[in-house]
Amino acid sequence: MEILRDEYLDYMLFKKAERPLFVELMGPLIGLDAEWRAQGATEEEINLTAFGFDHVPVHGLRVNAGILGGEDRVIEEDAERVIRMDRYGRRTMLCKQSATIPLPLDHPVTDMDSWLKIKPRYGDCEQRMAEGCIEAARQARSRGELVVAFMPGGFDEPRQLMGEEALCMAYYDEPELIHDMLDTIGGMVERLLEKISREVQVDQLSVHEDLAGKTGSLVGPPQITEFIKPYYRRVWDLLQSRGARIFQQDSDGNMNAVLPAFLDAGLTCSYPMEPAAGMDVVEVRKTYGTRLAMLGGIDKHVLRKDREAIRAELEYKLQPMMRGGGMVFGLDHRIPNGTPLANYRYYVKTAREILGLDPVGVPGWSRMAF
Repeated sequence: MEILRDEYLDYMLFKKAERPLFVELMGPLIGLDAEWRAQGATEEEINLTAFGFDHVPVHGLRVNAGILGGEDRVIEEDAERVIRMDRYGRRTMLCKQSATIPLPLDHPVTDMDSWLKIKPRYGDCEQRMAEGCIEAARQARSRGELVVAFMPGGFDEPRQLMGEEALCMAYYDEPELIHDMLDTIGGMVERLLEKISREVQVDQLSVHEDLAGKTGSLVGPPQITEFIKPYYRRVWDLLQSRGARIFQQDSDGNMNAVLPAFLDAGLTCSYPMEPAAGMDVVEVRKTYGTRLAMLGGIDKHVLRKDREAIRAELEYKLQPMMRGGGMVFGLDHRIPNGTPLANYRYYVKTAREILGLDPVGVPGWSRMAF
């Protein structure tokens, strides 16, 4: 079912929840389509349109709030992998049969001098706004679409430039470097979105971080408070003052220890809430109440178990306490390989039953990770 902007905002702000939302956030991992075809799946099941998931029409602002310029070209390719030069100036490797995100092999920033060489590429520029981007956003809004602005991650963008290990060391050894990075990027994003939000209402600010693993975050509350909070706040405070309602962060892994710091930095929504990394949406809801909306939270790995395990997971996660808004129910990441088609069908059918939704929803699917 298509959920338009006003209904979605009311739902995510805990104002009105006429019915729970049930979605598929990201779709299948590479290779699952072949497994399902061998098990008799229809093409509609392969592309997920058969399951009647809810979706929100989204309009992402047509702007570049990241690094400018840079080439993206293939250096080497064979049947198993492709090595590219990306826009950051890094060599990256993608394993075709098992991955969707390339692995950087090197990074352009190693110290202040190398940062100062790349810094102008984060400057103000008319090229950042696509022609007609404001009018396109106005038209999308008039159709009931959610207007979303994207900003580079306060951890993720320096990580792209430096790599995780170098960034984590720099918080202690070269704090002035990280401050300058985030001040430069944050100032550019703030000025860019100030122009746009003067002309059209932005509903949601989205940021991608992926800063945690199974055992916890790569950055702690002190670093979030010192480095990331000022960066977040200068952009979010602007948009919120002009009517934006949701500040959503995408980060895998165990975020429990750093959620309070991110809430203090303005965050209002988090996903995908991975159970395998210790994220329990029921416990998070008990702890933070209506301060934090969520998407995901259903253990993707349970789909490879038996029906009893699937039902137990759904009865716990979809319990009445979780149905009062601010919770978009869905798997916590991509549908894993080895998921039997029969189990996935059972998962969808049982979830719809527990949530009181029509057994067969309106055909159609749109990725809800945005």
